[in-house]
Amino acid sequence: MTVAAVTALVTAVAAPAWAAPGVAPATVDRAANPGASIGIDKVVSTPPIPPKPDVVLLVDTTGSMGPAIANVRTNLQQVITNVRTAQPSAEFAVASYRDEGDGPELFRVRQDLTGDASALQTAVDGLSAGGGGDVPEAWVNGLFQVSDGAVGYRSGSSRIVVLVGDAPSHDPSAGHTLAQATAALQADDARVLAVNVSGGGGGLDADGQATTVAGATDGQVVGSEPDTVTAAILSGLRDLDVTVAPTVTSCDPGLSVSFDAASRTQQSGTDVPFTETIAVAGDAAQGTTLHCTVEFLLNGLSGGPAFVEQISVTVNDVTPPTVVVDDQTVEATSPAGAVISYPATATDNVDGPLTPTCAPPPGSTFPLGATTVTCTATDAAGNTGSDTAVMRVVDTTAPVTLCVPTNNPSGDNTPGSYNPDGYYQLASTDVVDTTVDVFISDAADPSVKFGPFPAGTKIKLVQAPGAQSRVKDGAGDIAYKVTLRGDAVITGVDDFGNSSTATCLVAPPPK
Repeated sequence: MTVAAVTALVTAVAAPAWAAPGVAPATVDRAANPGASIGIDKVVSTPPIPPKPDVVLLVDTTGSMGPAIANVRTNLQQVITNVRTAQPSAEFAVASYRDEGDGPELFRVRQDLTGDASALQTAVDGLSAGGGGDVPEAWVNGLFQVSDGAVGYRSGSSRIVVLVGDAPSHDPSAGHTLAQATAALQADDARVLAVNVSGGGGGLDADGQATTVAGATDGQVVGSEPDTVTAAILSGLRDLDVTVAPTVTSCDPGLSVSFDAASRTQQSGTDVPFTETIAVAGDAAQGTTLHCTVEFLLNGLSGGPAFVEQISVTVNDVTPPTVVVDDQTVEATSPAGAVISYPATATDNVDGPLTPTCAPPPGSTFPLGATTVTCTATDAAGNTGSDTAVMRVVDTTAPVTLCVPTNNPSGDNTPGSYNPDGYYQLASTDVVDTTVDVFISDAADPSVKFGPFPAGTKIKLVQAPGAQSRVKDGAGDIAYKVTLRGDAVITGVDDFGNSSTATCLVAPPPK
């Protein structure tokens, strides 16, 4: 990277214009049928700096590093300001290393993690170049020490060790190998941003060590001139990859959320796309609103409320009410039929009991025969359920049949309990049939049957045991003269074949 390019970068980074990080849309409020799926295109705008960063500046303070240290000292506040613009919770630590023969300066923590910019400036102001023997330094030991408890990281932080130097490291250095340092960094989930300062030492990556440790920790190596170190730090922090992983933290039964990828890794500060599928179970409770919460983790860490999605799905009511009306059979009570006050019920899975509408309605007069009733009910969601039943009105009641003694037209006498003159009226009444047919049979001869006669017919009965049973026209209001061998059996039969009998006692012939 040229000096001019780095200077331009510093100027650009000094006034960030990053899009607000977070997930969009952050809320989903939909309605869906049971068994349906909803597809949502998600965009996670990642922050240019990882969330809750703990940044450890591990600076080479050997003799060749004077100009680089001066650049860090001059521009430290700019680094702090730019990082905190993206991540206000950022904290920094300052540590230094030299070579194995430099005694207490081999490795020092100048300032543990803090948000105090003044304390950090004081720590950096205390850095001075000196010492160093051969070309390799002892930064492998420095990396090991940082991850072996020398720096107290915060829980849930993004840990970044910014290694600034112009020479490779002894391996092992101070008894610690590059493999051990790498393992310690990985155990801390710390990434190494190696700022490879040009100079007489050949740079951090002269032997490929910086590339090895940066690759193993998902970090990177950036080049720098001695007077552009802070610009390289800012550039490197913004170029780190971020892995976005959607994680369902809670979901009501009946609702589930899945994504087209478990995670995606891109450069920090870019938009990461996902396709989200919200699935409603087929047996999800209709009429209820179900919720899910999804958090989009950044490098396994929470990015804060902006990276939390809230999902609400109202499950549509698609089930019609259950309507119940049963068949009924009733006895006719008049020629018009009968009044049937039948019960009908309706129950909805969401709305509960409903009042059905029936045609014909309960309490109607139903005619003789079968009539189909249809009952319907509609719930609040517009689902309509129905049921049908058959209302049958039957006539199984026999008419009331009587043989009523009547007066002798010539004598106008009213007969008593015994009717010696043999005048009778054939009476038969029915609740349904207004014109009951009446038949006359001979008690002495079952094969004899006369009729039908209209109910109300008046007859003259004559008993002649040796004569032929017969019917002849009568006179006046006596319609017929009926001669039988025995008593008359009167049978009334209605339109539905129901019948009843009565006996007319025939006066014996005079002696």
